[in-house]
Amino acid sequence: MTTREVHLELLLGKSVLDLTGKAIGRIEEVRAEQQGREWIVTEYLIGYAATLERLSAWTIGLKILHLLGAYKIHGSYRVPWDKLDLTDPDKPRLLCSLNDLKLLEP
Repeated sequence: MTTREVHLELLLGKSVLDLTGKAIGRIEEVRAEQQGREWIVTEYLIGYAATLERLSAWTIGLKILHLLGAYKIHGSYRVPWDKLDLTDPDKPRLLCSLNDLKLLEP
């Protein structure tokens, strides 16, 4: 198995393309688990709700959005590590359809 390093700080904010080349949102957060002495990426959070997750502001952020009239946040996804092609880190691409992804919910 080949391992590859990608600097996470360079991925944050990058627009992710779906299978058709359409942008679905930006990488806002990365989740990882510790395995021994290493940290292994488990999933990428993409979209507006991921921004709230990144800022640890779910509760406050959702209340503010509700006050402004937004009751549901659309287009935020949890992308498993193996469903994101990082061959070109400047243009990450999904390796699956949007229907295969879980929505990011509080």
